[in-house]
Amino acid sequence: MSETTEKKSLGPHFLIAGIILVVILAIVFWPSDEKPDPVETPKPQIDEPVITESDEPEVFETKPAPPTVELEEKDEVEPLPELEEPEPEPLDVSDPAIKESLINSASADESTVNRLLVNEGLLQRFVVSVTNLANNKMAPNHQLLTPPEQNFRVYSQAGKQWIDAASYKRYTPYVNVLESFDNEALVNVFQTYKDDIQAKYAEIGDPDKDFNVVLLNAIDELLDTPEVPVPVEVYSDSVMYKYKDERLENLDGPQKQLLRTGPDNMRRIKAKLREIKALIEQNGLN
Repeated sequence: MSETTEKKSLGPHFLIAGIILVVILAIVFWPSDEKPDPVETPKPQIDEPVITESDEPEVFETKPAPPTVELEEKDEVEPLPELEEPEPEPLDVSDPAIKESLINSASADESTVNRLLVNEGLLQRFVVSVTNLANNKMAPNHQLLTPPEQNFRVYSQAGKQWIDAASYKRYTPYVNVLESFDNEALVNVFQTYKDDIQAKYAEIGDPDKDFNVVLLNAIDELLDTPEVPVPVEVYSDSVMYKYKDERLENLDGPQKQLLRTGPDNMRRIKAKLREIKALIEQNGLN
């Protein structure tokens, strides 16, 4: 397809980028406050000596105690120098460090994850994307992943235009990476950078609002996307393609974008998001 066709697609945004990073940093899995019961250390048993009649008590010579040394008033005792605790190394919030943490959290091929993730502004892009998702909006200038190489495609049949299944398949590599992330590893990534995430959100949102709440709202926005049968009919208004079904066209931007990933990919994405949401709710953070 030509570049013109791609520009006429259902919005030049890549919501899947926001979805994957939402999942990567959304798992707010707080450590338990429970501590194990203290272990009692058994007292050593000392065998009492057995004294017989033939045993004679041992005689010990007592030595005179050493003379007491009294300090004169002018004598001063120098205090021991205080040991300074080493300062913790500052957290590396650079893009290469964050990207490496994310790559190490996935079982997918390292080169694939590295290729799909953008190289700059990861935390800033994530916070902006999640904030916009929670407000039912898109963040077109803050993509978190590189765009698909293939163009959006449609086909004509019976005088109507339908979304080509090939358009859905171009998102499958992103979903494969999404499913490859290990939840426990993602917990560590979020816990590592959560203070910086909250600080960035305070700059663009409500400084008194917990970013976790915003994150849950973004997840709910995506989970509320309806599932529709294929093929899906679209039409062109000379600028872009739109859904023929008004109920779909009237959906929020993020939900319409999620529909573009196709029914199979959308089910897989939703399954992962439900898993993440369940972990959050189990820990009382909802």
